[in-house]
Order: sequence, then C-alpha cells, then structure tokens
Amino acid sequence: MGSFNIEMDHANKVMKAEVEGTFTPEDGMKSVEAYQQSISAISVPEYDIEIDCTKLNVSAPDALPILEGCFQMYKRDGFKKVTLRLAKNPILKMQLSRIARSVQLANWEIIEV
Repeated sequence: MGSFNIEMDHANKVMKAEVEGTFTPEDGMKSVEAYQQSISAISVPEYDIEIDCTKLNVSAPDALPILEGCFQMYKRDGFKKVTLRLAKNPILKMQLSRIARSVQLANWEIIEV
C-alpha cells in the first residue's frame, strides 16, 4: 500500500510531497485528488514541486498509467521545476526518468540521496 503527504511552503513557493510504499491504482487516485486540492489555492507557475521518493517502491505495471498521469499534471499545471529525490535505486530512477521523458516534462531533475 502506498501513502503520500503534501505540504505547502508558501514562503519559498514550494509544494513538498512525500510518497512511499507501493501504490495501487486506488492509492494513485487518492494522491491525485489531494494534489488537485492542494494546488487549487496557488498560482502553480510560481511554484516548484519537490517530491521525496526515497521510500517509494518501483511501481507495478498496473500503476504506471497513474504515475504517468501525475507527470502530465505537473507539466500541464506548469510548475517552475519538478525535483524527485530518490534513494540509490537504479530501477526506480530508470522508471521515473522514462515516464518524465515520455510526457516530455522539460523542467525536471532527479537527485539521489
């Protein structure tokens, strides 16, 4: 089961999200709803989004469409920058990189911690 937490740092204009575990499609939909509620009160193009993925597991094939949809939302909503923090996990890094490229997300980076 996957879990998520979203915090807004309005002073620094950063949306901070933490995701962990293995997301099911249902978990993914709940995180999308929380995301949409969180951005409803901000001007997204003024904000960065930082996503802590250090406790995230590699996604199962049935959860990949939701993950891809999340990346498409980040692109559509226009965050200044999308930063993904990962533990040393080459498979997860490859999975997230492939999705970012497939949706043509231009302003993203992965930081390994």
